[in-house]
Amino acid sequence: MSLDQLRAAVEPHVGDERVPGVVALVAHGDDVHVETLGKLGVARPPVKRDSLFRIASTTKPITAAATMALVDEGLIGLDDPIDRLLPEMGGRRVLVRPDGALTETVPANRAITIRDLLTFTFGFGMATEMFMSPTPWPVREATREFGLATLGEPDPAVQPDPDTWIARLGTLPLIAQPGERWLYNTGASVLGVLVARAANKPFAEVLRTRIFDPLGMRDTAFWTSHTDRLATAYVPTGNGLKVWDEPDGRWSRAPAFGDGAGGLVSTVDDLLAFARMLLRGGRPVLSPGSVRAMTTDQLTEAQKERGGLGPNFFATMSWGFCQAVYDTGAFGWDGGFGSSWRVDPIRDLTVIVLTQRLWESPELPLVHRDIQAAAYAATA
Repeated sequence: MSLDQLRAAVEPHVGDERVPGVVALVAHGDDVHVETLGKLGVARPPVKRDSLFRIASTTKPITAAATMALVDEGLIGLDDPIDRLLPEMGGRRVLVRPDGALTETVPANRAITIRDLLTFTFGFGMATEMFMSPTPWPVREATREFGLATLGEPDPAVQPDPDTWIARLGTLPLIAQPGERWLYNTGASVLGVLVARAANKPFAEVLRTRIFDPLGMRDTAFWTSHTDRLATAYVPTGNGLKVWDEPDGRWSRAPAFGDGAGGLVSTVDDLLAFARMLLRGGRPVLSPGSVRAMTTDQLTEAQKERGGLGPNFFATMSWGFCQAVYDTGAFGWDGGFGSSWRVDPIRDLTVIVLTQRLWESPELPLVHRDIQAAAYAATA
């Protein structure tokens, strides 16, 4: 793929009232093309290859990799009950109705396992129905009151320290029985707490020593002091784009809670390094078996039938460990703050698109789809 082709796919989408700035990377084998277009924000400098973006849910596969690194080390096992490390999550009760009163519960059929967290089937997380309900679900309101920021967008400004976070979550009933259905997001947040306790280090330190340092991911972290390189985050409104987070805002200081579901900032080259680690079988941080588990379908048909973010969510994909696994053989995951990360081992192709315009719907925004389509067309 040439830079001209990549620019042609990016250019129509860039503007102060569209997408203020885009960094797009297409890697096909050893051939890497990067296009930078637009600005870090309205009236801010141009984006560059090393510009920083809040990657939101693109954090999730990285959390899975850190978890699997500890599995490879023998510190934890996939089918271990999480109660040993997270006693706050023992003795679970489950809502009789997902939208029902928090006092109307039944006992959980079994303990939650680490595998349940990785596959998002442990019984708690986002469901499409909770966002479509005419009245707020009590469980969702409780997570908001507790500052968990787990049934909505990430927000490090409200989340408490990990011990308080998991203690508060442990007071809430599950939405479904463990293993019953796929529910989005919360499993990765819980993994961050579990991994930290298993390694006896803060989660940020586990990520640095097991993933970031070995792969040379120097710019990926839960916050940055390089705010001059951090894009302004915008949310679309009926009156144009509105600033959602300034560079010196919520990601400019160390958070109390390093959220494994959506808390990282990163760059295209750091995310390429992570992709290439998976493409080469995990070296130097994971075993080939851990990579296979992360990048292959881990859900049953029954779990998919009752899960998903929308009626056709699992029509062309399933779920591995903290990321989508597509019917084409590709894998990856996207972030609602404006990132997408797609890795295709069959074509040896990686496509990374970083913006900071928040999504308006569960569907991947057009700029990301156009760039992915152009990358596939150019490497066919």
